Amino acid sequence: MEVKVFDAKGKATSKKVTLSDTVFGIEPNDHAIYLDVKQHLANRRQGTHKAKERNEIAGSTKKLKKQKGTGGARAGSAKSGTRVGGGRIFGPRPRNYHFKLNVKLKRLARKSAFSYQAKNDGILILEDLNFDAAKTKDFVALVSALKLDNEKILLILGSKNDNVYLSSRNLGRVKVVTADSVNTYDVLNAKKVVLAESSLEVIEKILN
Repeated sequence: MEVKVFDAKGKATSKKVTLSDTVFGIEPNDHAIYLDVKQHLANRRQGTHKAKERNEIAGSTKKLKKQKGTGGARAGSAKSGTRVGGGRIFGPRPRNYHFKLNVKLKRLARKSAFSYQAKNDGILILEDLNFDAAKTKDFVALVSALKLDNEKILLILGSKNDNVYLSSRNLGRVKVVTADSVNTYDVLNAKKVVLAESSLEVIEKILN
């Protein structure tokens, strides 16, 4: 698949690049995508949730009323989970939600995500960026030139570039990552995936 390369002013250049069919043209595997996204979201969870149980509540263990003769149900400790102010019955405890997936499956999921974006015309190739300084207005000008003002964008760079990253950090709809750290969730969560020229080689090398 041949696609045009755009410059920072949003204009198509005379250059064209060929997207690898083994990465951008496969038959997407929905189940692989599901598992990879599920793992990504699970691994983001802190798992620090905690509720006090009966043995952790401060208070007296004195029996509230006599066992018989009141006409009501039996009542013991005020810490009982059935009473207001009592402990939570089987409440949440701190836990680790992380789980592992095979490397081949994660590669398949990323290939599937890129293939979906390619099918839906969601991929744009951009000449490598090199900002002189970290200025948000420069990145906003780039987004406007590409006519992506109100779109959710994922910009994938070939290598780390602090000026580009810092320029985009204040923009809520933009995420900048390097080609070696891109994940399935981010690719599918974006309306437009903008690939720097140098990132193509890295992505194809990792996923193949």
